[in-house]
Amino acid sequence: MTLRLPLIAALTAGLGLAACSPAEPDSVVNVFSARHYASDQEVFRAFTEETGIRINLVEAGGDLLIERVRADGERSPADVIITVDAGRLHRAADAGLFQPLTGLDDVLARVPDTLEHPQGLWFGFSTRARVIVYARDRVDPSEIQSYYDVASPAFEGRVCVRSSSNVYNQSLVAGMIAEDGAEAAETFSAGIARNMARAPQGGDTDQIRAVAAGECDVAIVNHYYLARLINAEDGADRAVGEAVGIVFPDQGQGGTYVNISGAGIAANAPNPEAARALLRFLMSERAQRAFAELTNEFPADPSVTYDNAVLDGFAGFEARELNVSALGDNAAEAQRIFDRTGWQ
Repeated sequence: MTLRLPLIAALTAGLGLAACSPAEPDSVVNVFSARHYASDQEVFRAFTEETGIRINLVEAGGDLLIERVRADGERSPADVIITVDAGRLHRAADAGLFQPLTGLDDVLARVPDTLEHPQGLWFGFSTRARVIVYARDRVDPSEIQSYYDVASPAFEGRVCVRSSSNVYNQSLVAGMIAEDGAEAAETFSAGIARNMARAPQGGDTDQIRAVAAGECDVAIVNHYYLARLINAEDGADRAVGEAVGIVFPDQGQGGTYVNISGAGIAANAPNPEAARALLRFLMSERAQRAFAELTNEFPADPSVTYDNAVLDGFAGFEARELNVSALGDNAAEAQRIFDRTGWQ
């Protein structure tokens, strides 16, 4: 059984999860998660089924979740912290919210080095690529082989993208800073600010819909939003997905930027063995398949196979070899670049 506790209510009452759900040590694991996907519910259900360990789940947006654990300090009931984007994992690590992943060498052996914190505080259990989608009837994909192409004058007034406050965009530009330098990243940001077809609005799915509707010709999004539309039961959603094409940028030129959903053990975890058991399960074949088949994310373990024809069609691209921790390292500079270049 999964017990959901509204974060705002917990904040108001100031109560710990352990007090709400008395249990023997390590027969329960308190999961603080910024993910809200059906795949995770299936993974948590399967984990309890296989181990007998119950899950107490607190869900909230990534920044609010981090602030809750930080504010609770040593009193925090959190055992496992799960969030999306290496930038947020970096913030949590900087705030001292994780402990080293001791006793999990078998798990980390299945995780590529680029998806692990350099000091072993967290790891990515699923990945998402930052790609470019384009209108099939208006754009030749040979025009957009690089991220920098959509920032060129050729695409003035033709780009849809989320706001600069979005962590996915912050991490993309942070990666450019790490790989190409701040000057190149600033040129990219200035070009995107100039080329916007409209002021930033909505999420990644909204950008794809705008391309399909003719409001813009290209958009920068995470791959799984497009896969979700193509795999949708609703015919209108499938039509949107089929109206656009996808480019994995910079193939043969360093590769496409990849980000993660990741997890670590909370610094003051009251149930550390249960936390280790859950992290081990996140890298099991059963969980890795769930992320691919239910959320359209790529498994972190490259040896895992799955049943998702759309995702399988996206696979095989060249990904950046950059360790994702660099995305957090350069996030502050990315925000300064956004401010200077006018990316709203």
